[in-house]
Amino acid sequence: MTADATAAPLSKKLLWFGRVLTTLSALMLLMSGVMKLMKPPDLVKEFARLGWPDELALGIGIVELVYVALYVVPRTSVLGAILLTGYLGGATATHVRIGDPFIGPVLIGVVIWLGLYLRDARLRALIPLRS
Repeated sequence: MTADATAAPLSKKLLWFGRVLTTLSALMLLMSGVMKLMKPPDLVKEFARLGWPDELALGIGIVELVYVALYVVPRTSVLGAILLTGYLGGATATHVRIGDPFIGPVLIGVVIWLGLYLRDARLRALIPLRS
């Protein structure tokens, strides 16, 4: 029995909604990763405010871009989502530590998984929402 055979059927609208969510979250994280590589003055200030040395921006940006690449490739999308969840957990912890609102990274994580759930029958088979 394949994962496709046990996955809950999905309408084309929901499949496309999953693709749109995946694209939006990937584009946001792609922009974030590229900004870390470019290190504009506002990013350097934000790193200082968050308590991170700006020398870490390059490495963090590379990691973020690799994770996004893994997420958008269908074959490695689940691994990418898992790694992005860890990455966003670190972002959430950073904001919690300094008393900032932390809803942003949490919502991005939810959108990542919702998009993947809607577009990947293997994940729907693994985590069925209805019996």
